[in-house]
Amino acid sequence: MTKYIRRAAALCAVLLVALLVNAARVQVVRGGAYDDNPANRRQSIARYGQPRGDILVGGRPVTGSRDTGEQLRYERTYTDGPLYAPVTGFASQVYGRTSLESTEDGILSGTDPMLSPLPLWNDVTRARNPGGQVVTTLDPAAQRAAYEGLGRRRGAVAAIQPSTGRILALVSTPSYDPGLLSGTGTAVTDAWRRLNAAPDKPMLNRAIRQTYPPGSTFKVVTAAAALETGVVTDVDDSTDSPDPYTLPGSTTWLTNETEGCADASLRYAFEWSCNTVFAKLGVDVGLRDMTRTAAAFGFNDKKLRIPFLAAPSNFDTRLDRAQLALSSIGQFDTRATPLQMAMVSAAVASGGTVKSPYLVERRKGLDGMTVARTGPRTLRQAMSPATAARMRRLMTDVVTDGTGANAAIPGATVGGKTGTAQHGIDNLGLPYAWFISWAQADDSLQPAVAVAVVVEDAAADRGDISGGGDAAPIARSVMEAVLGFRDGGGDAGGGGDAGGNDSNSGNGNGNGNGNEDGSDNGNGSDNGSGDGRHGGRFRPE
Repeated sequence: MTKYIRRAAALCAVLLVALLVNAARVQVVRGGAYDDNPANRRQSIARYGQPRGDILVGGRPVTGSRDTGEQLRYERTYTDGPLYAPVTGFASQVYGRTSLESTEDGILSGTDPMLSPLPLWNDVTRARNPGGQVVTTLDPAAQRAAYEGLGRRRGAVAAIQPSTGRILALVSTPSYDPGLLSGTGTAVTDAWRRLNAAPDKPMLNRAIRQTYPPGSTFKVVTAAAALETGVVTDVDDSTDSPDPYTLPGSTTWLTNETEGCADASLRYAFEWSCNTVFAKLGVDVGLRDMTRTAAAFGFNDKKLRIPFLAAPSNFDTRLDRAQLALSSIGQFDTRATPLQMAMVSAAVASGGTVKSPYLVERRKGLDGMTVARTGPRTLRQAMSPATAARMRRLMTDVVTDGTGANAAIPGATVGGKTGTAQHGIDNLGLPYAWFISWAQADDSLQPAVAVAVVVEDAAADRGDISGGGDAAPIARSVMEAVLGFRDGGGDAGGGGDAGGNDSNSGNGNGNGNGNEDGSDNGNGSDNGSGDGRHGGRFRPE
């Protein structure tokens, strides 16, 4: 009898061990798979069962949580939602998360192990920490100045601190209220359909997910390449550039709208945006060095994150000489995001170094303790400090003596470059107005801000649209806000882009699809045709 009792006890022990092993397998080994199963609503209930952490701008939260009393208890709320939507994105119980709400979800939802002193214990108990806080680099005054400057127009603004890469402003208009997508009711699905069907694409983050022909603002890159390679040694010497300039291998002439571009110096050509000079300089520099310089500034980088992914800006690596000439003046297939062009301006202002742009300063727990911090990081050296110093003088001349007078700020040194880029079939689309710039207060040792502005639908007659007239005042307002001059300084007057003397012609395709890493939805494209080699006269407007 005792033998059978021992056997039964042993069997019970084996069964108990098997039960414990299986429980461990289910809870530990297979726990992640069960958690991620779409049929398991416990994760969603737990996620929305506590307030979500906040995103901070200027030390103040621009997000919040509202207790609904429903099963998915807390809904996301936003303060000044349209103003900060390109940065925060949305957190929706129905449609997921985008932008910082997506990339910083671990901190905001409380699931990031950095928030727990005993992360292993949390894994065992399935406990969830309170959501942490994400501190952004944004300057609230600069953000508002950019948003109000664009107003009802389609466009975007990006502003960077040149010495660190901190993003001070990131604005895209038209925008939307992310709070419309919070909750689970029919109002949310109606808002989703309405926003995605809107022809002006309010959910498209134009500052980082849309590329545009940069027009004459790209001449900063071409001028830097010419100086770095020794094609130009003295900015005041003649460049031996004919006006008109015949595109290599063609019978097509490239002309200018401004006078005095024939054999003009680099200084004059830069101030007055002479297309013929820069097209010839691009060909003289050559495809290899032009491509190398563009890449050093950040073009063709498919991995740039801020922390969410930015669309890559494009400078083609396979071009004939005619295409290279057009690409060197920001035409053909050359395309850039506003963030990329702000990086170009920042590189000039920072002595030639390209800093990695970043949007998150630090991440904090609910107790206010910092758990992670982002610091400055150098991506590349776009040009030597000596070349950067010469480029700063050229950009300063644009504002003091050339097409960028509308960006002048009393009490500060401002450098800039205007651009007016044509687009669409046969260049019939309304021109894009560009302005890139940097500013340094007279009592400061280094530039404080670099800005890029693009206005898609500039409010003027087609022939009057210019980067200096439409985009420069917006850039000035942003720079004034960063410098603390926001209430001072009126219009400096004048200053178009040489009558809009540069354009985009070519097979350009816009980048706008933004579903990667939860970036904002929407897409945009601008298709041009022709490369200027079919004879006749090519005259940018």
